[in-house]
Amino acid sequence: MSRSVTVGLDDSPESRAAAEWAAREALLRGLPLKIIYVWEPKSAYVARAPLLDLEKYQRWAEQLTHESAEGIRLRHPGIEVIAEKLTGTVADILCEAAGSADLLVLGSRGLGVVEGFLVGSVSLGVVARAERPVVLVRAGEQAADEHEPTPAGVPSAAARFRPVVVGFDIEAPDDTLLAFALDAARRRGAPLRVVHAWPEPPASRYQSGGDVRLYDTLERGQASLLSKSLRPWRKKFPDVEVIEASRCGSAPPILVNDSRDASLVVVGRRIRTSSFGAHIGHGTHAALHHIAAPVAVVAHS
Repeated sequence: MSRSVTVGLDDSPESRAAAEWAAREALLRGLPLKIIYVWEPKSAYVARAPLLDLEKYQRWAEQLTHESAEGIRLRHPGIEVIAEKLTGTVADILCEAAGSADLLVLGSRGLGVVEGFLVGSVSLGVVARAERPVVLVRAGEQAADEHEPTPAGVPSAAARFRPVVVGFDIEAPDDTLLAFALDAARRRGAPLRVVHAWPEPPASRYQSGGDVRLYDTLERGQASLLSKSLRPWRKKFPDVEVIEASRCGSAPPILVNDSRDASLVVVGRRIRTSSFGAHIGHGTHAALHHIAAPVAVVAHS
């Protein structure tokens, strides 16, 4: 396998932001950047435009791919950029590309209750099928957005990276997820915030002293379990500051809230063999729809 950071390209603002993010990630990893534009002859767009000059459209696609690659070479000197225009079904080609890459980067659009469901069928389809990490990037994402502001409050790519945040389930811990998150934090010189959510006990709706003691006992117990789960990982990554965040409540909103200052958010997706369903968990859906920072979806068994 030829290692690379691969990005799917089209002419959308989300895709352009994804290409820039992928270039920065390739530099962090010391890997080539591969830009892929997928030409899908039977796309819905072409079907709705029977008078479209297909040869002209293909020339435009080649020009877009070439100009994108040249622009990245100019803005990120020293990076090796490979540009390819491939033909086929977009989701299939991108999934195949993900299989031979360190990670695949795609554009993602929409935030909020309504717009949050505009992530895109192609991006969701790839996330649901790819067995390598897939990172989704919002339109307008800038290098400075990943960094702390300067003492004067000015965004700066020269400042320290904001934390990497990972959603973690102590009931079903996964090495692949934590290893990816810790590696991402180490490359950025950033702390890793590990967010674990545990359900509110039914008795906590009451305010008796006994119930308060029960809540406190559960809180300390969950925090202790999280610390115990992370202890071996602290030894493996001694240079990464690990921040433990054990919260009571529903996991999706807790992760969204804890990710407001993140440079990157890491969530898991369990690999399923069934051909039915979206293969994306509820928590991962929430992250993709409502977190503004780039979100890395890491498939695991």
